[in-house]
Amino acid sequence: MAPPPEPRRPYKRPAISDQQRRRELALQAQSARRADAQARARALASSLLTTPTPPAATDRHGEEEEYQEEEHGHTVADVAAAASKLRSSDARRWFARQIMLPEWMVDAPPHLASDWHVFARPSGKRCLVVSSNGMTISRARNGSILHRFPSALPNGSKRDISGPASSYSILDCIFHEPDQTYYIIDMICWRGYSLYDCTAEFRFFWVNSKLTETSAGDPPSTYHRYRFSAVPIFECTLEGLQAAYSGSTPYVKDGLLFYNKHAHYQAGITPLTLVWKDETCSQYVIDTDSKGEIPNEQQLVLELQKDGKLVTSDDPPVVFGSLDKEFIQKSNLLGGNLLRFAVRDESVTLVDGKMQIGELQFVGKPNRARAFADSHSKALFQYAARHAPLRIDDLVASIQSNNMELESTDVEMQD
Repeated sequence: MAPPPEPRRPYKRPAISDQQRRRELALQAQSARRADAQARARALASSLLTTPTPPAATDRHGEEEEYQEEEHGHTVADVAAAASKLRSSDARRWFARQIMLPEWMVDAPPHLASDWHVFARPSGKRCLVVSSNGMTISRARNGSILHRFPSALPNGSKRDISGPASSYSILDCIFHEPDQTYYIIDMICWRGYSLYDCTAEFRFFWVNSKLTETSAGDPPSTYHRYRFSAVPIFECTLEGLQAAYSGSTPYVKDGLLFYNKHAHYQAGITPLTLVWKDETCSQYVIDTDSKGEIPNEQQLVLELQKDGKLVTSDDPPVVFGSLDKEFIQKSNLLGGNLLRFAVRDESVTLVDGKMQIGELQFVGKPNRARAFADSHSKALFQYAARHAPLRIDDLVASIQSNNMELESTDVEMQD
């Protein structure tokens, strides 16, 4: 009798980038980057509370009151003092880089089911929320004050001060306008305890456990102007991916966020967190122009350096082209300016996992409140979305393939 046929392995989309290699390097680097986490958290809290709003990043409520931090009896790290002196584009760029920003998922990572969490990203404004000294302040990615308000977070209102008044908490949130709710997607600090060097798995556990210790999840009231809510987070198994992708949420979805379980909170862009979207889980997959329409050609925003090079926001930046001195002078451009370009499909090539562009067409300047240029992974995701997108079926196939590899390993060990 012939042996039964082996189960057919699901088709896996070939990798088109070097994302996995950089992810492995990022995991190695974070263990060697254990700085003074408490000092980093204290410096960030002080900057969020005291730094003036950058010009062109307006306070949407028009509040002019300056919050003066009390003397705490301890020295705040030099970065806080330096941040308070930044103005305009430098301030916007500094604030934007204090948030852990995802790369765009270009390839499905291996071991999704065992090494990753997934959740539906709320649509809205990404911001950092800090509570201390009886006040709560939220700042958008460009440094503008989103809200200044009393909250039920620890020391977030004059009515709710417990322990040292200067004790602070910092939450990474998305403000969802339709239901006026701050959805917590990560936690940086809680009652003065820094979580920078804690794994994502631990931070997510604390978000849920610590939020229940307060009344921050209650409906708004006089001393609690906005509600805070934790997003439902799942293991990235087939069931978890399906729940995040198709399950109902109290908020409008804007794609899926994937967090490597072992990732520390790393300010700036990191391949240890990924964003992915399609038409089912997001209204905005392909970038639109200033009129809200999808342009015929891909567009991207790059930063002009002093030597004329046009670079992404990655660290280190990826160079996509350059402008000659005559054009820069004629157009009154300066180093640090953000510029929008159109990209012709025929000018794009992929070399060793990197996107190379033969010709850039200058379109103009983006919105002044924008903090920084596009990342390389976003440019590559947008290009793939127009030609060969990474689909939900590809993510399912990756998980199924991982499961089959694990089952095969188990059988070999039993033999």
